[in-house]
Amino acid sequence: MKSLHLASIGLALGLLSLLSPREAIAQDAKGPVAVRVATFNIEDLRTAELIDEPSDRVLHAAEIIQRIRPNIILINEVAYDMPGGPDYDPSGEPGANADRLARVLAEPVRDGLEGMRYRSWTAAPNTGRASGYDLDRSGEAVTEIPTQPTPNADGSPVSQTSDDRAYGADAWGFGTFPGQYGMTLLIDERLEIDEAFIRTFRLFPWSFMPNNLMPTITNEAGETVAYYPDEVGNQFRLSSKSHWDIPVRMPNGERLHVLCSHPTPPAFDGDEKRNARRNHDEIRFWADYIDNASYVVDDKRRPGGLPPGSHFVIVGDLNADPDEGTSVNDPIGRLLLNSRHLAADPRPTSNIDVPGLDPDDTSGFRLRVDYVLPSKTLRVLNSGVWRTPPSSGDFPSDHFPVWVDLVVPASSMGRR
Repeated sequence: MKSLHLASIGLALGLLSLLSPREAIAQDAKGPVAVRVATFNIEDLRTAELIDEPSDRVLHAAEIIQRIRPNIILINEVAYDMPGGPDYDPSGEPGANADRLARVLAEPVRDGLEGMRYRSWTAAPNTGRASGYDLDRSGEAVTEIPTQPTPNADGSPVSQTSDDRAYGADAWGFGTFPGQYGMTLLIDERLEIDEAFIRTFRLFPWSFMPNNLMPTITNEAGETVAYYPDEVGNQFRLSSKSHWDIPVRMPNGERLHVLCSHPTPPAFDGDEKRNARRNHDEIRFWADYIDNASYVVDDKRRPGGLPPGSHFVIVGDLNADPDEGTSVNDPIGRLLLNSRHLAADPRPTSNIDVPGLDPDDTSGFRLRVDYVLPSKTLRVLNSGVWRTPPSSGDFPSDHFPVWVDLVVPASSMGRR
């Protein structure tokens, strides 16, 4: 990875560095703050891997996170354990996997490492929630949750069955059980989440987005009509998982809005390209949100986008590459990387050569799909794609973590 001399940077900039958790941080600090923000898709992490002893795969992922040492990290594809999902504990609260993962990270998982003390935040996704409609136009609306097979020995899930795919295709977001492929945000315990200002957009109807790309088909009369009938189209949710705006309070009083999502892959569909079009508009949502678009309304019916001048960072597996792949109309390049609100693309790269991968590829399937994209109000210090495998065993995912070191400046009063 690129070397980062934190002490010299801190002295040169006069900033408070949260990058090393060993340091004691004064909560009334008034200067700029350096934080490391990361995203990591651990690939279908399920309750069984966390509920008792963590699986080998979880320990391998935890080792990698403890080596990167991010202050803020979004984990994609952590099951939101809830009724209907495998291994759900009805005596507990839904979403307990977020705290379970935080507890694993709190203790060193290998000699020479230090634990990371995180606060966790999560919420239910759309994935695996039966819609009651025939969304894939197969002729049947599948609502019965398929039986989940026993995972592989290392904890990783087995291949999907035809029953899995049939159920997932008719869910509001593809998933073979409720809560699959959820998200978890972990933040350094010295930071705080401003609970009163959290916004989620899980229920936002796709049809509310002006000039949306909702799919169409040609009927028997040769007419172009909506792929989803009005009854379905008016309810269809834009987010395949959810979109979150999580404001994190810095020690200097500033808020950093962490904008989290995991759009559906632009694949696994037909000529109508319903998934590719949804992927485009899920990414477009953030471009409109940071532009304070008036059409936006959150799950509590509060209107409007992000207030002008806010500090923010867009994080997650966005399932689109600006240079390659099957995305529609290049939503990353056109809508995000060219946004007037975003800093120059940090374009994190890895100095570990893997045959067949470009330096900026963040996945084993040879695409850049995972992002940490900061606002122009922030300064980028360094960035990277982590491809170093754990000390024993295989890499725990088909994605590599991405991290960016940012400076959050101080102002006379905290921002919204």
